[in-house]
Amino acid sequence: MNDALLLTFTTIALSIVLAWPLGIYMRRIYSDEHCLAKRLLGPVERAIYVVAGIDAKADMGWKQYALLWILFNVVGGVFLYVLLYFQNYLPLDPMHFGSPGVQISFNTAASFVSNTNWQDYGGETTMSYLSQMLGMAVQNFLSAASGIVLAIAMIRGFTRAEKPGIGNLWVDLVRTTLYVLIPLSIVLALFFVEQGAIQNFAAYVHADLLQPFVHQGKLMTQQVIAMGPAASQEAIKLLGTNGGGFFNANSGHPFENPTGLTNLFQMVAIFLIPFALVFYFGHRVKNLRLGVGILAVMLLLFTPLALLSQQQELAGNPLLTAVGVDQNNTPALAGGGNMEGVEERIGAAGSALFGAVATGTSTGAANSAYDSFMPLSGMVNLLLMQLGEVTPGGVGTGIASMLAFVLIAVFLAGLMIGRTPEFLGKKIEAYEIKMASLAILVMPLLVLIGTAVAVSLPGGRDAVLNPGAHGFSEILYAVTSPSNNNGSAFGGLNANTTFYNLLTGLCVLVNRYLAYLPLLAIAGSLAAKKRIPASPGTLNPATPLFVVFTTIVVLLVGALNFIPALGLGPIAEQLSLPSAVHTASTGH
Repeated sequence: MNDALLLTFTTIALSIVLAWPLGIYMRRIYSDEHCLAKRLLGPVERAIYVVAGIDAKADMGWKQYALLWILFNVVGGVFLYVLLYFQNYLPLDPMHFGSPGVQISFNTAASFVSNTNWQDYGGETTMSYLSQMLGMAVQNFLSAASGIVLAIAMIRGFTRAEKPGIGNLWVDLVRTTLYVLIPLSIVLALFFVEQGAIQNFAAYVHADLLQPFVHQGKLMTQQVIAMGPAASQEAIKLLGTNGGGFFNANSGHPFENPTGLTNLFQMVAIFLIPFALVFYFGHRVKNLRLGVGILAVMLLLFTPLALLSQQQELAGNPLLTAVGVDQNNTPALAGGGNMEGVEERIGAAGSALFGAVATGTSTGAANSAYDSFMPLSGMVNLLLMQLGEVTPGGVGTGIASMLAFVLIAVFLAGLMIGRTPEFLGKKIEAYEIKMASLAILVMPLLVLIGTAVAVSLPGGRDAVLNPGAHGFSEILYAVTSPSNNNGSAFGGLNANTTFYNLLTGLCVLVNRYLAYLPLLAIAGSLAAKKRIPASPGTLNPATPLFVVFTTIVVLLVGALNFIPALGLGPIAEQLSLPSAVHTASTGH
């Protein structure tokens, strides 16, 4: 467990160290400050505005900003759907894959355009190189940029006073993509290639087997090894908290995640921009202590859950112990514990931490089989999503969602002391609280109603491969993941059915656009308000007490919605382990 602690704190510390200067850089990018990047890429930025006919000086109200934000995503989604559906007529398809069909094309387009990246297909057996690069990779950039600009616009609401606008969507999208996502992705992709990830457009390789075997009456003498431009996909998949794997095994595949070092930096890459946006917020509102306090809330929620998951995996599966399997191999990070569904080069603790990082950030990536996790580890992954995408959440959407919780906390604190709630010089009134409440409650309604529908209809139940509490966990996860724009899969459930393609696709779209539009409304409302001076009774949010209070608010509003559902799934499965162990050890 000591090694697990070291890995966890190394990942968090390295992410913070790299995120700090990135936050300062982002402050310069989104403002009028001069920097080297603007001198180098400024001509490219201006050329884009000229070609696209963009008035870079125009300021947009929140409704115009929101409408264009939605239309931008709709156009991208339609383009991706058409590209996927007709990929069999297009080039860069050395394996001659057919069309994925209506259901997979719709589900995938909805998933990737919304930064969810839920996949019910195997990438190397379904998608052409053109679909991967022009389709999914492009949307990995654009959907991440869409999330980041949401945060940028909301933060402007706190920094502006008596202004009708919250910025220019097109300028925000261009700067995010050009100055942030593309440079970081190039650096990370080159690092992955140096470590052994592949990057090519070659046809798949046929390798002779050293030990041929018989499968379904046929002698198998060759293995087909998938090729492709994986490293470039992997970089933006992680930096943009997207998560869609180039290969079906995702970050468990050695061509995507070849070494222990790449595994570490994949987790750091996932954390990097969400952490940087917290520091960016602190710089923009000129209150770094408040930014650090918000980061502390995120880590207070994330760290204990991540450590619990690792402890459960390192302890091993008692069912295997009962039948004489030794799970105490050393070293702890590369062989001990529950190794079912885990890559030996990554280990049980490394897999559990990766799962916590991914589910805490709306990233659909996985380096192991979540369905093989111990019940409480599976519960951790569920709970990190169900808290509301704030630990630290996705790129942009994480800090934006956390600010909604902060407003709720400020409102409650104001009621306790009997004065009008204030935050950063702005009065927090009924409109902001209604919008924040709507943004927070959309996801729980989607998860609970969607799960209830799935367990009530044959189409939902028939896809489950495991009975009992574990099967319920599979359904709960299959609805929770797309409803949180996460995209990771629990496994053990056939998601490629008409029922789940439609259900998950609708959850993806409703959450992305119904939950986040209220946040833009908050930005517009705050930007138009007067700034009021602080008084002796003004609440100071940059204090340890407020950090604890906000953490409690997130737990009360987020976690309590799901306690009954978690009790029917992973908690019930955990409580049933002693009787299962007794049966395994005694045979009756």
